[in-house]
Amino acid sequence: MRHQLPALLFAVTTVPGLAQDKPIQDNSFFIEEAYNQEPGVVQHIFKYHRERSRDWSLTFTQEWPLGGQKHQVSYSVPVQRAGEHTGAGDVSVDYRYQLKGDGDAPLAVAPRLSLVLPTGDERKDLGKGGTGIQFNVPLSLVLSERVVTHWNAGATITPSARNADGASARTTDYNLGQSFVWLLRPRLNLLLETVWSSEENVEGEGETSRRRSAFISPGVRWAYNLANDLQVVPGIALPIGVGPSRRDYGVFLYLSFEHPFGRGR
Repeated sequence: MRHQLPALLFAVTTVPGLAQDKPIQDNSFFIEEAYNQEPGVVQHIFKYHRERSRDWSLTFTQEWPLGGQKHQVSYSVPVQRAGEHTGAGDVSVDYRYQLKGDGDAPLAVAPRLSLVLPTGDERKDLGKGGTGIQFNVPLSLVLSERVVTHWNAGATITPSARNADGASARTTDYNLGQSFVWLLRPRLNLLLETVWSSEENVEGEGETSRRRSAFISPGVRWAYNLANDLQVVPGIALPIGVGPSRRDYGVFLYLSFEHPFGRGR
């Protein structure tokens, strides 16, 4: 896989139209960028992550502005494979507030609050088995004309998570992440993301264990600006486990469609 990314980069740099004016401001692959959707613009996002273990997840997300750019609502629907089981995971419904800045500002902050619904079957290790609350703070900082960095910190609390045996306990998960985005061209970005997480699992009634993971992920994304202000952004990354996740690796595919909606657009 180490030879795939340079070859892909060479291929996309030769595609006509990548130097058009509208720059990419999608989320990074694993890190949220702190830019809410512009008024009258909706985004549809597909993410596919396949791990060395052959477990995989496919997530569909829609992001909608609520009135203006200050407020954004979204939802995410996952389908995943865990061991021998495949099915729907836990759906999240999200609200995000543009606390500071926007896509044109040197600094942007957009806290997010999410309700995580227990739609996955915990008996098959496809969900937490209980409703959770997640809070995440994305921060985006422009370092230069060519380099932008994004930072995330968050936590998820599930008051009554359950395991396959029906035992229940309160779990608290933490996430930290950071990415560098190099604007090789306005329509072509190189990414380097670092992600750390600490998750609790229910072991017995009122008992939990904690598992940590960490990886770095080099990637590339590019954009096509099409008719009717439609922007299509494909991307690919190669997550590599480090620390507690050493010897793990995988492949990540990304596809985004962003376009205007409503009258007068």
